[in-house]
Amino acid sequence: MRALNILVSLLILVSGFLSGKSLPFRSEADPEPESGSVVCVPGVYEAAPDDCLPLGPSADLTRAAAEGIPYPRLSLPAYPPEAALNSIPYSYFKVTEAGTPLFLSLQDGIDNQPSNYIEPGFIYVSYQALVDTEQGGFYQLRDGSWIRAEGARAALPIFQGLLFSSTPRTSFGWVLGQVPSYQTPGFGAPETGKTYYRYNVVQVFATQEVDGHTWLLVGPDEWLDYRHVARVDPRTAPPEGVPTSRWIEVNLDEQTLAVYEDNQLVFATLVSTGVEPFWTQPGVFQIYEMKAIETMSGATASDRSDYYYLQDVPWTMYFDQKRALHGEYWHTGLGYPRSHGCVNLSVGDSRWIFDWASVGEYVYVYDPSGRTPTDPSLYGAGSP
Repeated sequence: MRALNILVSLLILVSGFLSGKSLPFRSEADPEPESGSVVCVPGVYEAAPDDCLPLGPSADLTRAAAEGIPYPRLSLPAYPPEAALNSIPYSYFKVTEAGTPLFLSLQDGIDNQPSNYIEPGFIYVSYQALVDTEQGGFYQLRDGSWIRAEGARAALPIFQGLLFSSTPRTSFGWVLGQVPSYQTPGFGAPETGKTYYRYNVVQVFATQEVDGHTWLLVGPDEWLDYRHVARVDPRTAPPEGVPTSRWIEVNLDEQTLAVYEDNQLVFATLVSTGVEPFWTQPGVFQIYEMKAIETMSGATASDRSDYYYLQDVPWTMYFDQKRALHGEYWHTGLGYPRSHGCVNLSVGDSRWIFDWASVGEYVYVYDPSGRTPTDPSLYGAGSP
């Protein structure tokens, strides 16, 4: 049967030639149909080529390029710092907010003979030993005194930022919680089915305002609500007021920190800065004192209801009166304002900056949203 079909086709073709009738070829004016045509090699085509059709993958890549996503897509030139930077020879304990007595010796604690008293407040102490007795547990502090084990041990936040081999060509950021992505910008848009989680790193290729709300393009047809991303917009030159090619930059709106050397981004991470009315003051400052370990305490309210006492705060770099860059071990809220004016970092990140920086280093603090007051009269000395 197959041989018969071939023979019939040949006879029809020969008869067409013999009769002088032309076969049904397209005229020069007819466009080539998409079906059966040659598809272009995947790439970005600003104009349709004459010898192929930019369909399929090419159409997706071209649309993505128009939105700001390059092809081939470049990954961030980033890598993690050494995990060992998180290690410090201290252990911390959160004292009950009601305060606690201090004892000169373990026996004094057992006999309930206090020598002093830690007043109520937000209290963390650094301890070197825990001893269980019939009267309960007791912590020996690093100064040799003892307190009752009434409270909770602190777990160090282990988040670390990123080191960079070169300045990224795109903005990037850390996702701050569990959030879905959307196919188009807008809360009414369909979801992509992809979920991002806290500390996931995303590249930001474009931003778009929809109904007064900002959206971030983090991938082809993938948009995230900007409120759930702490973003870094890399610079290629020092900001106004910084006269050197080395500086530390704190973005109060995004709650991020970036470190530049030779006008190149070398490190970036999440921070927690001051909450209202204890804002971190915008401006250009210089580190004037660096201390590997610092005990911080104080109160701003007249009744001392906001009293705090924090032992052995690691890797402290003062830059604006009592405001400092330093490690923190008492919260896990990096990416959100949490302090009384200082710039809180994870222990590992503060160690990296402490090793990189020196006295005199410039610190540029700014709020691109303009919401942080700039009137110096509104700022006191600051605190952790």
